[in-house]
Amino acid sequence: MACSVLPIAPHLAGCLPHQMMMRVPAAPAPTPAPAPAPAPEELRLSDLDWIGDLGAGGFARVSKARHRRTGAVFALKMSFDADPDVEEEAEVLRRAAGSPHVVDCHALLRGPAGEPAFALEFMDAGSLGRVLCRRHRGSRGVPELALAEAAAHCVVGLAQLHSRGVAHLDVKPDNFLASSRGEIKISDFNTSRILYGSAGERLQVPITAGTLAYFSPERFAPRARAGPHGAMAADVWGLGVTVLELFLGRFAVVPDADKASAAELELAICHGEPLRVPEEAEASAELRGFVAACLQWEPTRRATVPQLLRHPFLTRRDVEASRRALRDLIVETL
Repeated sequence: MACSVLPIAPHLAGCLPHQMMMRVPAAPAPTPAPAPAPAPEELRLSDLDWIGDLGAGGFARVSKARHRRTGAVFALKMSFDADPDVEEEAEVLRRAAGSPHVVDCHALLRGPAGEPAFALEFMDAGSLGRVLCRRHRGSRGVPELALAEAAAHCVVGLAQLHSRGVAHLDVKPDNFLASSRGEIKISDFNTSRILYGSAGERLQVPITAGTLAYFSPERFAPRARAGPHGAMAADVWGLGVTVLELFLGRFAVVPDADKASAAELELAICHGEPLRVPEEAEASAELRGFVAACLQWEPTRRATVPQLLRHPFLTRRDVEASRRALRDLIVETL
């Protein structure tokens, strides 16, 4: 099957000032790298063998595929539509290239009908949503020791995106992928937006696409838009809901968000009780404070990602013990 190849390379040339606005810490844990993938110019759809399905969404399906010559394994995201607009998603992946806590994209391939397929880094433990389901959702959440390490990876992933002028806008457990090496990386950039123009001007971007259960209150406004600060604040809210959900072992907003209507979710998020760690839960003051900092109703009062990087929930954790607890938890769900 013939196809064209558009390599995804690190976005280094012509960096705008905002792309250097934040010094992003290195990955929390150095881990052995998997076998190197073939160079983008060598990668062809016809060289990939299908192994199995990994999942599907509204726009694309994701499969596990192996490069026949090198044995490198990819997550192949193939669009359902023969000609969707993937330019912004491809640009986001270019800007994020080389970020330790963002899933790597090795190439954008196009099949004979023009259908795009992203050859992405394969994460062998699936999503944090899957990890939670394997722990018997509704009865067992993620222990706080492991949760602190998971949160650290998630915050660094967002920091790496934001520092490159990108808002994710669909932050949730299913979009953080895990590996058996104990890594967590952010993925799925269908709704992501670039926040600065070519001359560094601040853009107003739409923020109404994504997963409603993880929406911040301001995103329910008709045709809601936000500048860079507001879009990043929307990501912080999604992170807070994600951390709370992982801790509780269940949906944080309503008992079954998968079946809730848009009206029910809007009512709960915009007019219900404030989201927080329950009073009766056995949780540290640091965890409670971290969740509260993310889930402020007013976007201007939410913690920023740089502030979260300095939050005691992350900085006071026992790094070695926390890292080990996360890795053990992931491995036990494989």
